[in-house]
Amino acid sequence: MNKNYGIEGQQAPELAKFKWLDANGKEIVAFQLSDYSGKFVVFYCFQSWCPGCHKIGFPSLQKMVATLKESEAVKFFAIQTVFEGKSQNTFEKLIETQKQYQLEIPFGQDEGDEKTNNISSTMYHYRTGGTPWFIFIDQKGTVVFNDFHLNTEEAIKFLKTIK
Repeated sequence: MNKNYGIEGQQAPELAKFKWLDANGKEIVAFQLSDYSGKFVVFYCFQSWCPGCHKIGFPSLQKMVATLKESEAVKFFAIQTVFEGKSQNTFEKLIETQKQYQLEIPFGQDEGDEKTNNISSTMYHYRTGGTPWFIFIDQKGTVVFNDFHLNTEEAIKFLKTIK
């Protein structure tokens, strides 16, 4: 099937520099995906005002993070991929959302810039189709999943195999 979104099977693009909170809600310096070379990385892309993100995406993320909290091999990140509603999907809302879900993982605020037509650079480079959205990147930096249709139980089963 030929999709017009996603970049499964391709090398993961490096992250643009944008604002981040650490697992404890403190602002941190932007990091690079390459800082996690050799780790399996899961990005959860959301917008604070997105009903599906709260009804489906965050509960899925919470389950995965709780189940794999002891794993050194799998790293989770939440990114607010702003592509509309910039006045509502703010960094302040990101802070509230991290607290609301009590997720002790880094959260980033990606609003993009003129080079990405003022939409999230993550969304632009990974060709996501909106929110909620999950991106899985293997230990070699290859995108192995890039979609909004996530079977949480199957994803957990798969992630538990990552060493």
